[in-house]
Amino acid sequence: MTGPLLSRRALGRALLARQHLLARTDQQPAALIHHLGGLQAQAAPQPPYLGLLARLDGFTPERLSTLIEQRAVVRTALQRGTIHLVTAEDCLTLRPLLQPMLDQAMRTTFGKQLTGLDLDALAAEARTLVEERPRTFQQLGALLAGSRPDRDPAALAQAARCRLPLVQVPPRGLWGRGGPAAHTTAEAWLGRPLDPSPGPDGLVLRYLAAFGPASAADLRQWCGLAGLAPVLRRLAPSLRAFRDEQGRQLYDLPEAPRPDEDTPAPVRLLAPFDNLLLSHADRTRVLPEEHRGRVMTRNGIVHGTLLVDGLVAGTWRLTGDREVTVAPFAPLRPADRRAAEAEAQRVLVFAGAGEDGAVRFEAPG
Repeated sequence: MTGPLLSRRALGRALLARQHLLARTDQQPAALIHHLGGLQAQAAPQPPYLGLLARLDGFTPERLSTLIEQRAVVRTALQRGTIHLVTAEDCLTLRPLLQPMLDQAMRTTFGKQLTGLDLDALAAEARTLVEERPRTFQQLGALLAGSRPDRDPAALAQAARCRLPLVQVPPRGLWGRGGPAAHTTAEAWLGRPLDPSPGPDGLVLRYLAAFGPASAADLRQWCGLAGLAPVLRRLAPSLRAFRDEQGRQLYDLPEAPRPDEDTPAPVRLLAPFDNLLLSHADRTRVLPEEHRGRVMTRNGIVHGTLLVDGLVAGTWRLTGDREVTVAPFAPLRPADRRAAEAEAQRVLVFAGAGEDGAVRFEAPG
């Protein structure tokens, strides 16, 4: 398969369209979370809330906090081994699909500390402990080390994290409240078992719906799971084929939006750790390579970003709930600066700042 050429700009517009960043949507938050395959959420609580704010009309913090408290959405380790906020149904389906990736990550990071350990027995004991009451990893590791004094407690807790579908319970992740990252099992929290036989086809098709057109390498970058290229090839007869400017093979859903590359793209403020920037092997459709190091730090932080004409053009941050600071990489056109200020004011209203909020622009550079 080859297919028509899609320019980098056209790929960017397609991505923004299906991410609801060309035009906001009035979908229910849970429906959008499902469409996006979850939102990265290891930094609590701001990123998922701000990610939804960028894409939803009429969104307020209470709408997501209520979903968390009602157990309609959960925070759990999924794509790339990172904490994601996903619907309850996706937690039960995606976790067993991504288990091989989590196993490999555990072997890579903690293999030496876990050599010779009975992981099944460890998982069984950990399940009893976290289902008795939610535990932090520090608490869980200390308890597991009680009968394994020669083992590192942190490694024991991380082995339990890998072997069990642990979810973080509220108040962790609630806007304006927060709390320690205490865990129980998904089965105990949701009252349902994991999907016993999830298939990879749905995972692939859902990725394309939210992030396509994309390559097999892009798919792996998003979820961290190897071995999906054959699934893409098997599904190819029902997909559309394209190629990018480097000649790489791309796949997409036939009816997915692919706007003209000159479609206007409004200024947006993307959340920290937004999957828009993390879900392709080649991120240049939205993140120019020269700016990558200013957005993604060596210690794994991904800053909130300013999108101008569909590309990352700066960073931003919300300090407390009273100030938004925008740091453009180059001088903004007056219209773009006004649009960025309007987006920042929207964040301040969302955060409850009222008239006390302030927007500050740092000097470009």
